[in-house]
Amino acid sequence: MYCHGFCAALDRHHQGEDRTLFPAIAAAHPQLRPVLRSLEQDHSMIAHLLGGLREAVDRAAPPDELDRHLEGVAALMENHFRYEERQLLTVLETLELAAGAEEMLGPL
Repeated sequence: MYCHGFCAALDRHHQGEDRTLFPAIAAAHPQLRPVLRSLEQDHSMIAHLLGGLREAVDRAAPPDELDRHLEGVAALMENHFRYEERQLLTVLETLELAAGAEEMLGPL
């Protein structure tokens, strides 16, 4: 149950960023478009890994297989968050947005 909730929340978070937040950043800071494309690619890879994890949970995979899925997700997420913070934190602190946080980032 926790896995499904976490995976769904993370998917919605990334969809909100891709659909609302990243276009707003690109409009205000066009020089960051390559960074945003890289983050969107991460989102796609994370969604793929989460799909594999959900499938493994649904079929009651052995713990060592679940660990491998979780390690893959964790490694990519750690790199993703570090890159995102390095590249966007200053921009996010100054960006004025018309949409609310939940629309852009999903339910927090």
